[in-house]
Amino acid sequence: MYGVQLEKNTGLIQMRNVKIIGMSGDTDYDSILNHFIGLGGDVILLDPDMVCGKGHLVSAVMHAERAFKNGTNRSKNVLTETILYAAGERQISKALEKMRPKKGRKEMAAMIFDVNDILLDKIGMERHDELLNASEEKARNLGVEMYEGVSVEDAVLEHVALLDLMKQ
Repeated sequence: MYGVQLEKNTGLIQMRNVKIIGMSGDTDYDSILNHFIGLGGDVILLDPDMVCGKGHLVSAVMHAERAFKNGTNRSKNVLTETILYAAGERQISKALEKMRPKKGRKEMAAMIFDVNDILLDKIGMERHDELLNASEEKARNLGVEMYEGVSVEDAVLEHVALLDLMKQ
């Protein structure tokens, strides 16, 4: 289970070590989960068509941790709360459905927590961070409205932040 760690005497959130990568290979979803859990960490696997850059997912983690610190979380653990923010959804079932990699898909985005050496070769996966690149199509997949003069990345970060308002 994911635990928020607070810096002593400041009350500030201290984000866990998180690696955000794109990867591909023939390994199934459950085997990938078991691999990272076996290395002593946690992992969130996501559909790369729903990820608009590393900043999108870093922001989701930060908002989720803040929600737990402030007692505004909707889920029972920070990993699920992170998925809510990444999806920009209030309902857990909708967020999970939206963000989970599609069956049979060989590409995934991964948020790997507290694992120093991710050992992808041990599970037949290769790193492909270009899968994380933002695009207007991916933003539309997330339900993000695009406005002239606003970058895709900024629009997605705003979408993540808006969940705080929707949760009230």
